[in-house]
Amino acid sequence: MRYQNPIVRGFNPDPSICRVGNDYYLVTSSFEFFPGIPVYHSTDLVNWRQIGNCIERTEQLPFETAKAGEGIWAPTIRYHNGLFYVTSTFKGFGNFIVHSADPATGWSDPVKVNMTGIDPSILFDGDKAYYCTNQRGMDDKEAISLEEIDPYTGELLSQAQVIWHGMSDDRPQYLEAPHVYHIGNWYYLLAAEGGTGFNHMITAARSRDIWGPYLSCEKPLLTNRYTEGTGVACSGHGDLFQDGRGNWWTVHLATRPDDSWYSHLGRETFLLPVTWENDWPVMNDGISHIACEGPLWKEQKPLEPWRADFSCRQNEWLFVRKPVLKNYEFEGDRLRLSPSIDRLSDALGQPSFLALRQMNMECTVETAINFQPTAEGSEAGLTIYIADYGYYAFCLRQTGDQRYIAVYRRGAEFTPTLFPAMDGPVRLKIEASKREYTLFCAFNGDSYQRVAVVPVLTKADAGKGFTGTLIGLYAQGSPSEKNKVEITSFEMYSAAG
Repeated sequence: MRYQNPIVRGFNPDPSICRVGNDYYLVTSSFEFFPGIPVYHSTDLVNWRQIGNCIERTEQLPFETAKAGEGIWAPTIRYHNGLFYVTSTFKGFGNFIVHSADPATGWSDPVKVNMTGIDPSILFDGDKAYYCTNQRGMDDKEAISLEEIDPYTGELLSQAQVIWHGMSDDRPQYLEAPHVYHIGNWYYLLAAEGGTGFNHMITAARSRDIWGPYLSCEKPLLTNRYTEGTGVACSGHGDLFQDGRGNWWTVHLATRPDDSWYSHLGRETFLLPVTWENDWPVMNDGISHIACEGPLWKEQKPLEPWRADFSCRQNEWLFVRKPVLKNYEFEGDRLRLSPSIDRLSDALGQPSFLALRQMNMECTVETAINFQPTAEGSEAGLTIYIADYGYYAFCLRQTGDQRYIAVYRRGAEFTPTLFPAMDGPVRLKIEASKREYTLFCAFNGDSYQRVAVVPVLTKADAGKGFTGTLIGLYAQGSPSEKNKVEITSFEMYSAAG
């Protein structure tokens, strides 16, 4: 059956997946954004819904310390004896494990794992559990290391042992994303090499014994490094699994590039069928594609429009770093947002900010807000955001005794737009295409008028490019600001591509 990649769109890198019966659960990286580690659910592999987040309470991890590109990296999800386990890395805290009987909620506080390296993974094998990362050994060569562990407490039960040094001739290798599997008579080790950009790939090795020695596969299982024209780049960092019908698959990260490899949407989650030859997994034709064929059992549905329900804090909303929760008042038919002293541009700020991942190159975002600022420099509206050093603001702003519609950019030279705003509520709209955003506003029920056309955010705006574009609401101002922002609607809807 034919389907389209990515299966989880927008900023959703480093996917990991597990199956329980006929249900599939997938997690991805979330970096400095809270809540952390989104959990997606599907019964058919191509239609996914976010059901929760593993890091759902502000006290679980110190998000207030997370600068852009820091925070949560590369989770792995596994299921064993009635519990789901997710392990990941939080920069400055280290590796940790959380567990829950219900993947939608109720995740434990993190237990720390005193093993260095990143991209941790767990293998449950018989009555034992094993933990692996890209911790280096005594020779300081890039490596994958393994230890036995108690996954409930994080206690390490053996000494770390290097089991593989990778297969790439590139230097540096960026040997990352290890997963160990026991399939038949073999232990398989999948990893990523080449870095998470143009040279990214999935490599593999196997052994009869979990501790090795591991024999490398002669070539990468997957890479799009020399495949311009496929509409896919950066393929790598995968997780292997078997569906309930006996078919094998991998989920992996890749981009839909807007230049030679970078995408302002970020790294997304792709799905490829896997076959076996000579006891080695074969991932499709070794290349990832947008349009694929696989042994599916249900049709893939188009993305549905997303509309805010202000009676609750929906799973999809993201804050940047640790939110000041008193600044967000969900009141059923509206959200009241208190302008923060911290600004979007603050490297360790906790701004009033609530956003969604941009799911498609072509999409539309609309909101209706009312804000009557009382203090100089107070502003509220929409932001197109990658990091504190790269974003657009499209807002109502107070300057002198006048309220204005303003558009400005942080991260590149840009001529701001500024014109007087009429009194009362305003509707703001962003129409996104592959290369640009067109911004509109409307007052008092009138038709939209175009305000500005701006280019998409670039690799220079994104820094290391670990995250992707979010579009959402924000409010910031001086300590003397007395009024709150009232938002009565927010929706995002996508074109098919």
